[in-house]
Amino acid sequence: MRTRLSWLATLALLATWISVAVAQTDPLPSWNDGPAKQAIVAFVTDVTREGSPDFVPPSERVATFDNDGTLWIEQPIYVQFAYALERVRALAPQHPEWKETQPFKAVLEGDMSALAAAGEKGAVEIVAATHAGMPPDEFKQQVKEWLATAKHPRFERRYEELVYQPMLEVLTYMRANGFKTFIVSGGGIEFIRAFAEKSYGIPPDQIVGSSIVTKFERRDGRPTLFRLPEVNFVDDGPGKPVGINQHIGLRPIAAFGNSDGDLQMLQWTTEAGGRRLGVVVHHTDAEREYAYDRNSKVGHLDKALDAASVDRWTVVDMKRDWKTIFPVRQ
Repeated sequence: MRTRLSWLATLALLATWISVAVAQTDPLPSWNDGPAKQAIVAFVTDVTREGSPDFVPPSERVATFDNDGTLWIEQPIYVQFAYALERVRALAPQHPEWKETQPFKAVLEGDMSALAAAGEKGAVEIVAATHAGMPPDEFKQQVKEWLATAKHPRFERRYEELVYQPMLEVLTYMRANGFKTFIVSGGGIEFIRAFAEKSYGIPPDQIVGSSIVTKFERRDGRPTLFRLPEVNFVDDGPGKPVGINQHIGLRPIAAFGNSDGDLQMLQWTTEAGGRRLGVVVHHTDAEREYAYDRNSKVGHLDKALDAASVDRWTVVDMKRDWKTIFPVRQ
């Protein structure tokens, strides 16, 4: 009897060791086992294994990631736009004319209908007015200070806490296998540079984003860069492959996105011949995050969802494929 109990105890201990060993070797522990996880792991394995017909040298292992809705939350409004709205309120005393000028009037009065009616043109006006008139370093410091306290209206957590744990694991996994990871976003390049290294481990020189005109000038005898309220480049939709070419100079072999704004980046990456990976993060979890796609004004996913089946991209179903959405609170 004692021998049998000892044998059962040994088996139980062995099972525990095996479970721990599997957990330690699993590069994507927050992912449920399924086609999406398998596709990512198989791709990384095949392109990094010497002797594989799909082997890609480290110098060419470039992976690009959209930011909003791919690496962190984007509903109910983009985080950068939430920052811009807050800046309108903060700057309003210096601009009394805003009380009677749209779209600023709508922001100050909390009139979301009027703000929505202002559309993209109004959003550009707001961003230009709140992001310019200062050196880049001053702007980045303002963003950092805002992110240190600003909280999401639904989850009551700081925006920096609402990054996607499964995607953090993908970034770490790919870098551990010789990939260079870039953010390619429609968001502002300086805005993203303010938090990307801390949040994702992606340094400032690996950010590709939209930008406003920046001018060199001497102020008080010192060389200065100054941000102007004029759009320089929009890194969204067809602008993403252009931005990749200008900033990176290499065609990615893997691209991750979540909306129609990522369509051309995914096409540019995957329709180049050889082994390629295209991944679309599909928001399907209304309970743990949000569920949206074709009818959403934020993170609109329609054409890219249809293209995924044609181009054989991997579609990540957040509800099915992710064990957890956000990192556990520390």
